[in-house]
Amino acid sequence: MSTALEAYKPGLFDLTHKLTVEIHGHTALITINHPPANTWDRDSLIGLKQVVEHLNHDDDIYALVVTGQGGKFFSAGADLKLFADGNREHAREMARRFGEAFETLRDFRGVSIAAINGYAMGGGLECALACDLRIAEQHAMLALPEAAVGLLPCAGGTQALPWLVGEGWAKRMILCGERVDAQTALRIGLVEQVVDSGEARGHALLLAAKVARQSPVAIRAIKPLLQGARERAPNTWLSEERERFVDLFDAEDTREGVNAFLEKREAHWRNK
Repeated sequence: MSTALEAYKPGLFDLTHKLTVEIHGHTALITINHPPANTWDRDSLIGLKQVVEHLNHDDDIYALVVTGQGGKFFSAGADLKLFADGNREHAREMARRFGEAFETLRDFRGVSIAAINGYAMGGGLECALACDLRIAEQHAMLALPEAAVGLLPCAGGTQALPWLVGEGWAKRMILCGERVDAQTALRIGLVEQVVDSGEARGHALLLAAKVARQSPVAIRAIKPLLQGARERAPNTWLSEERERFVDLFDAEDTREGVNAFLEKREAHWRNK
């Protein structure tokens, strides 16, 4: 596995043969490429964390899209063979790797979009839950089935899912093992859009392109405010919201955005 990304440049590069990253304008497209079911293992989790950390330092990247290779699986989650020996310390390391990877994805400084092109199961769904937005193809199936094999979601699923769909649906999916199809996922708020088979990637890239019209500096200030209500009551963020508004006036992009509007021209962001 590559441990550094100095060779990163516009185009396509390969990481462990299990993740690929492709650049489309201001968007990074990350493809989970681990057939047959695009499962996660130690190397790919470390790789995802490295990629997102690198993208956080690339001023030309405003958004990222995560999708799966092929037309059947977004990701089936962890390869259960990793846990067959019942080794407690190995389980602890893998839980940490999952947590570090998906929390890094959750905290990506731009906008992240999951293009769910098929089954999103277990850690696969948790990866999608770590993204800001989710687009599912009409044949997609989503589930957190860990309890059926004596495990539990350990990469944010028990926390992120009820936040999106409510406690009742979260319990149906986690405690009862209920799978939901794309239309049900849309209805309960698990995804924001359903598209025809084969079109999630394209729609996600189109949505990501809209992000390029937003100030990346403003996005960085806004995301913690939107996500902060998970940690404390919304009213407790009001004073910080005002302070972050004022802080934006230290940014070059804020002056550029206001003046571009007044001059009736497109803003040219510098991410500074």
